[in-house]
Amino acid sequence: MAPNILTGPLRINAFTRSDARALFLYRSDPRVTCFQSRQPKSLEEIRAFLVRNASTPFDQEDSWHQLAVRFAATGELIGDLGVHLLGGGGQVEIGFTIAPVHQRRGFGTLAVTALLDHLFTVLKKHRVFASVDPRNIPSIALLRRIGMRQEAHFRQSLFWRGEWVDDLVFALLRSEWNASDHRGNTVVDCGTSQP
Repeated sequence: MAPNILTGPLRINAFTRSDARALFLYRSDPRVTCFQSRQPKSLEEIRAFLVRNASTPFDQEDSWHQLAVRFAATGELIGDLGVHLLGGGGQVEIGFTIAPVHQRRGFGTLAVTALLDHLFTVLKKHRVFASVDPRNIPSIALLRRIGMRQEAHFRQSLFWRGEWVDDLVFALLRSEWNASDHRGNTVVDCGTSQP
């Protein structure tokens, strides 16, 4: 089951079917798709994605799972977090998207910090990493702000949209998280949520 995390004004939990339209609107926005590998073509595609996502257990290794980021008070969907639990159980790749209308207000930092706290303190993961396009300056700033360090800059390592592009990898170990100022500041894990 998906986690149910309350952090400040935000709740991170499972998607519902009623999230389809809001998810489609911001995930198909050109300001979002310029750095995303998945670009939904239709509302039906999003609905099918939500069904697949709900059928995959959150803690299943070797699979991606998306979590909703919403305002706790209203339930309004404002973004999502991607979680890829790698085989072996100790490493996790993350991704994050905040709807453009809600960007630059600290919600991405708050949501990713809460996710890291859950992954390290509840699930006891060893290492969390993120892959980011070097041109995505706001996402790089967020990763640095939450204490992730750049481990690699792979030159022209991905063939994407007809061109070879660079890839930056940022990472954080549980031992580094435990020693950081971010750990447990604003997160209340409310257990698991049902889709």
